[in-house]
Amino acid sequence: MPFTANRDFKAAPRMLVSAQGMHYRSHDGREILDGVAGLWCVNAGHGREEIVEAIARQAREMDYAPPFQMGHPVQFEAADLLAKIAPGDLTKIFFTNSGSESVDTALKIALAYHRARGEGTRTMFIGRERGYHGVGFGGISVGGMVANRKVFRGGMLPNVDHLPHTYSAEHQAFSRGQPEWGAHLADDLERLVQLHDASNIAAVIVEPMAGSTGVLVPPKGYLDKLRAICSKYGILLIFDEVISGYGRLGTPFAAQRFKVTPDIMTTAKAVNNAAVPLGAVFVREGIYDAVVNGAPSGAVEFFHGYTYSGHPLAMAAAVAAQNIYARDGLLTRVAREGLDAYWEEAMHGLRDAPHVKDIRNLGLVAGIELHSRPEAAGKRAFETFLKCYELGVLVRYTGDTIALSPPLIIKRGQIDQIADALRRALSSVQ
Repeated sequence: MPFTANRDFKAAPRMLVSAQGMHYRSHDGREILDGVAGLWCVNAGHGREEIVEAIARQAREMDYAPPFQMGHPVQFEAADLLAKIAPGDLTKIFFTNSGSESVDTALKIALAYHRARGEGTRTMFIGRERGYHGVGFGGISVGGMVANRKVFRGGMLPNVDHLPHTYSAEHQAFSRGQPEWGAHLADDLERLVQLHDASNIAAVIVEPMAGSTGVLVPPKGYLDKLRAICSKYGILLIFDEVISGYGRLGTPFAAQRFKVTPDIMTTAKAVNNAAVPLGAVFVREGIYDAVVNGAPSGAVEFFHGYTYSGHPLAMAAAVAAQNIYARDGLLTRVAREGLDAYWEEAMHGLRDAPHVKDIRNLGLVAGIELHSRPEAAGKRAFETFLKCYELGVLVRYTGDTIALSPPLIIKRGQIDQIADALRRALSSVQ
């Protein structure tokens, strides 16, 4: 089982057997409030009938279509819907099956773009410490999570360097929203440019808001600085919005929340409400034009793709999900209805709970970092996760941080339920 202590799990399984709206049902018949939108991905809530019907209808009409040299109308319909909500001119879409595949695709597009422009020496990537970009070798290479890298480093990309992460407990503890301190950390990119030379650097890839390493919110002005430095040296800026995309921060994408437009953007998870595996890479029109127009007539311009790129069932689910997002205003609901402010108060209200070291929040995301036990890092958060599950609330833990990201349909009373379960759980663990 992925990212799971297999022996411990199989000794005491936690099985989910059905889901509807804001809740799962466990194998022992209990209702479990979903405090993490599945895995940052079920933004419209579970069991949406329109999505179920769209998948069934598509399966009856055409279950599969080959993506190489062939197309089908639904993939273009889905791409058009995504282009309408894209930041800036990131209106060219490449479909994948996951966030990991989206990242590898984005890295390849960056290389292909520079090569098409006659700058083939630009082959280096700059990631960031504590970054998470999936589990492909490209993603763990540019990522900065030690546990993901240490066993597999023999197969990682060799031409990669990393920016420092943006978190400082000393300067940012219990910040509400974006921290005031830390914009200067982006200046380290200037140092890396001088070290490696801009003519060798293809792209910088960062999460606008890092999720999997404990909810690290970007300092005010930090992303603006990265954008300016990348533009100065002709380096592509890639935003990994697999977690932050599709309404999580109160705008369709974090790029719009922070008013910083990248050159390429990776997404997945909530693109079709996680009903069928799907990822989507957004690319600026100029990058698309350079790659496509730079190849000889009749040639395959971009040697990349997957058997299931644009899979008909995933595309049908994407169209249905995007229509739900638009109809119900879910991509802006968090900010429009003040849910982010209510969420912030509820989460920071746990500051006096036992074991709490720091609380970080943005939009409908929160990270509650706990004091680690000596020589037992992560154990307290894991036990808190288990206790919350017993209390009927599903949370996520990463290291010693409890991560929260409920579906965007959540009600205020359900926010209170999550906060109450966390307080009770933290009061019960040692």
